[in-house]
Amino acid sequence: MKRYEVLAQEFSELIRSGALPAGARLPSVRETSRSRRVSPSTVFEAWYLLQARGLVESRPRSGFYVRADPTSAAKPARAVPPPRSRAVAVSDLVFDVLATTRRADLVPLGSAFPSADLFPLAQLARAMARGLRSLPPARIVDDLPPGNERLRRQIALRYARAGVEVDADDILITNGALEALTLSLQVVTRPGDAVVVESPTFYAALQALARSGLRAIELPCHPATGLDLASLSATLRRQRVAACWLMPSFQNPLGSTMPTEHRRELVSLLAAHDVPLIDDDVYAELHHGPHPPVSAKAFDRKGLVLTCGSFSKCLAPGYRVGWVVGGRHAQALERAKIMTTLATAVPSQQALAEYLDHGGYDRHLRSLRRTLGRQCDFASRLATRLFPAGTRLSAPEGGYFLWVEFPTHVDTLQLHAQALEQGISTAPGRMFSAAPHFGHCLRLNFGHPRDPRFEPALRTVADLVAAQRA
Repeated sequence: MKRYEVLAQEFSELIRSGALPAGARLPSVRETSRSRRVSPSTVFEAWYLLQARGLVESRPRSGFYVRADPTSAAKPARAVPPPRSRAVAVSDLVFDVLATTRRADLVPLGSAFPSADLFPLAQLARAMARGLRSLPPARIVDDLPPGNERLRRQIALRYARAGVEVDADDILITNGALEALTLSLQVVTRPGDAVVVESPTFYAALQALARSGLRAIELPCHPATGLDLASLSATLRRQRVAACWLMPSFQNPLGSTMPTEHRRELVSLLAAHDVPLIDDDVYAELHHGPHPPVSAKAFDRKGLVLTCGSFSKCLAPGYRVGWVVGGRHAQALERAKIMTTLATAVPSQQALAEYLDHGGYDRHLRSLRRTLGRQCDFASRLATRLFPAGTRLSAPEGGYFLWVEFPTHVDTLQLHAQALEQGISTAPGRMFSAAPHFGHCLRLNFGHPRDPRFEPALRTVADLVAAQRA
């Protein structure tokens, strides 16, 4: 970490522990610079980073002070949707926004994907060439479901290193994580069933529910700690729930991360009601800190957790290789895969197996995590300075999205149309709910750190927001 990040982390711990209570004034820049033997600019960067994380606030001509409630101040408000199931209609807005990702002339603030230049694509191409040269023709048939055995062993090994026991035979290789998620939904639900999702939630979850004739129960999601477990418990007591589709780690779009004890409680609660958990874990490798969150699968004793992962967000975008650890549903998932897409492309599986076997993956991940962590800090500080008073920002611990909650007068659908005219794509908040919620919210992609258009685009968005207020 850079010096300002180390300093910010130290003061962050002092604030969260209560050693620096609410209302306390941070040491002056001059005093801190002298006592820590760092430059004044380093101290300013540290204080700005704490401000972007919602822990401190700046008071004119007075300095920086600990916020009154540093655990929630400057964070987005928690949505409270009605606790009933509703039919899901897929909005044209989702397809319109997805269409903008194909346009290289647009600044991709609304994209769901990180920049391709963050990934070792040349090394992967060489791994594919090596793997295909050594591939016996018969192996093409062998890689029918559940998929490439060598790749499944590597995935199981990564879970083992994280302290989660996974049998390679329970892993099904899929065409990206979305197929893993939709197959999971298919085997644990029937048309008309109700499925719990977070609010806001990933729009593809809503699309999958609509396509399968399912109803959504949107439950409130805390911007820091994820799904409200009290709401989930009340819902499970009140009505039949067929499954939960949740994203405990670096939730898209909110950025929340469920604490370890909450995950344990979640799995225990669902086990008591015999409700499967479809765990959308595609961002698990993109933690900004030194340690990954503990997988919900670690607490699964009944085989009810279907953990879905992918290499698309952390290593190989476009290769479309994902997986699901199926638990008690492993055989049903394999059969569903055979009856839908039959198999996942052999060259992609072979390339990833070869790359993982010969090392370099963890080195790549360390670099990627540092890059995304720094870009998150930069984007947070910039948004804090540019966006109007009353704007709230998420403080994600991983991934590459910020959730921005503007003052309620801001219409992000209108903002989306105006930004497109300026060559900027955005992701309006209404994409992330089956109900007309989050009309003043925006998901911001900061996963293109080498794009020189990022800062000017954010300034343009801020100007458009200010014009709406005027």
